[in-house]
Amino acid sequence: MDWTERYRPQRIADLVGNGTAVRQMVEWARNWRPGDRPLILYGKPGTGKTSAAYALAREMDWEVVELNASDSRTRAAIERVAGQSAVTGSLFGTGRRLVLIDEADNLHGTADRGGAKAIVDLIRTARQPVVLIANDLYEVAGEIRTRTEPVQFKALAARSIVPRLRLICREEGVACDDETLRVVAESANGDMRSAVTMLQAAAIGRTALDLDSVRTSQKDERATIFELVGAVLRDRPDEELMSLAWEVDDKPDAIVQWLEGSLGQLPPASRCEAYPALAAADRAIARTFRRQNYTLWRYATALAVLGTARAAHGSGVHSRLTPPPRWGRMAQARRRKAARTSLMRKLGAWMGVSRAELREYYLEAVRSLVADDPEPIARTLELDADELALLTGDRERSAEIAGRLAKERREAEKAEKPKRRSAQSKEPAAPPRPAGEARDQSTLF
Repeated sequence: MDWTERYRPQRIADLVGNGTAVRQMVEWARNWRPGDRPLILYGKPGTGKTSAAYALAREMDWEVVELNASDSRTRAAIERVAGQSAVTGSLFGTGRRLVLIDEADNLHGTADRGGAKAIVDLIRTARQPVVLIANDLYEVAGEIRTRTEPVQFKALAARSIVPRLRLICREEGVACDDETLRVVAESANGDMRSAVTMLQAAAIGRTALDLDSVRTSQKDERATIFELVGAVLRDRPDEELMSLAWEVDDKPDAIVQWLEGSLGQLPPASRCEAYPALAAADRAIARTFRRQNYTLWRYATALAVLGTARAAHGSGVHSRLTPPPRWGRMAQARRRKAARTSLMRKLGAWMGVSRAELREYYLEAVRSLVADDPEPIARTLELDADELALLTGDRERSAEIAGRLAKERREAEKAEKPKRRSAQSKEPAAPPRPAGEARDQSTLF
């Protein structure tokens, strides 16, 4: 059995790290009433988001209805699976259901057509607690972000991971010293799932682990690409460089981008030497895709790695290696596109026109009308900072207005809570659960 599942935390007390996030979740759950905002848990993979949601549901005695990326997440699918669960109680009316929507930042493309809109509608009508999970908060649709309370899960410190690895070794009967466990924990880069997976891989067929055995099991993608780029800039032997290149999980086009992003470490003359090699590698990659001949990839990798190493002349690494700048620009472009799509949808629905008509005939007029005082339209349409900035062209002013309106909405919701609780206290109590019924009986049908 996979150790990550065998040793998944079952209770809140079993969770590792992110104490602030967990306390925020517990407080939300204990005080939850219909109409409260859902939570959106976000952070790197392996930081405990999904485990925390299930542990919380278990301690609150809530049933869980989960929708994740493995499901078809069209509007119809979301309404069929999660929609009814969000507005009705458990099968016997004695508890709540936690509607869990995993990978909420992957709602795009034709497979998820209408999914984001369906989730917004679900949030508006939910009479049960809802939790969304995402790796990147800003990849989540803006209309979802503005209706949820964000809870950040940060990368776990190695010192927090080691005790859990020690416990697993004890349970599995594997001898391992703390220094070896520390190496595994540090190699995981804050990812508990990765650390446990590496430990299990190293322990196959062994009753004791040492540094050599765990090092051969390490296969962390980001750690390896950093090692490769560092070796290239230090001009290590060709055999060592190519050996590292074959171990990297990244494809050649990603390796080229990492190397291009590292050229700022080199003197100007060395950069001039490196660019022809990267350009040649890029052409080989283009031919690979054009001809569907993937044997060319090995040449692209060799051109990029060895060519950049020759140009570097052993200059070395002088500052922290960071992901390729173009990745950040691409993320910003996706964020702007998502904001533009959301803005056009909100404006079109409000004005009763299609997006094409809005873009061709009305958009510039709307911009002129709201230029002096954009706050009313921001309040009416619940625009976030990115959406409002597209109308005003002033990002700083838009952020200030959107932040103030979001704060007003949160305060209004808090003021409504006592009224809702008072109304609910007057409702008749739910009938008791029939004796002998299984607690974990399916509640979907």
